Amino acid sequence: MSIVGNIAQVRDRIAAAACRSGRSLAEITVMAVSKTFSVERIREAYAAGLRVFGENRVQEFAGKADALRDLTGAEWHLIGHLQTNKAATAAELFDAVDSVDSVRMAEKLNASAESVGKTLSVLVELNVGGEQAKSGVAPGSEDLEQILQNAPRWRNLRIQGLMTVPPYTEDPEGSRPYFRQLRQFRDSIAARALPQIGTAVLSMGMSHDFEVAIEEGATCVRLGTAVFGSRAKA
Repeated sequence: MSIVGNIAQVRDRIAAAACRSGRSLAEITVMAVSKTFSVERIREAYAAGLRVFGENRVQEFAGKADALRDLTGAEWHLIGHLQTNKAATAAELFDAVDSVDSVRMAEKLNASAESVGKTLSVLVELNVGGEQAKSGVAPGSEDLEQILQNAPRWRNLRIQGLMTVPPYTEDPEGSRPYFRQLRQFRDSIAARALPQIGTAVLSMGMSHDFEVAIEEGATCVRLGTAVFGSRAKA
């Protein structure tokens, strides 16, 4: 199926999930995860109406950025783990970093954003599954508390909410408890930390489980193969 067809199918599935959970389509953003896909494929998705794109690696996007600068209104998000030595490049290339998981990273990003005269939107990544191989801070941890407490000092960062990647299961329902945990945690800290977490974005759900994520409150779903089709195997 073409990208246009894929996106139409995705929108139908999102509409059905939103209806089941009594939510408005206006609350839900589709992020096209364009890692490994070509500039031409990204342009197709843009032409089909998508405006929010996610990339996993700073260096990969650096090779695409110049060829995509003319896409008016497109937003470029870094969704993969960011090494602090690449913070300066990330601040130059991206509009948002959705994977902040330490005070040190936030400090570096804030200084880098200030040096290029911009404000970056950021999400705090939570490791809801406690997986050692994954990035993110634990809900309720001292590390997360330190991020929230220091947030007002970072004048060039705008913390918008939370992101997670749950443990993978073949059955999309396996993700539900983790999505619910993220939503409940967001709600538990909203009363005292709302200024720090802005509009309380919940970025959760990928191509195999995004409908469950929407039912549990996702405001942004990150879709790669559902939009672009299968990635070429390395």
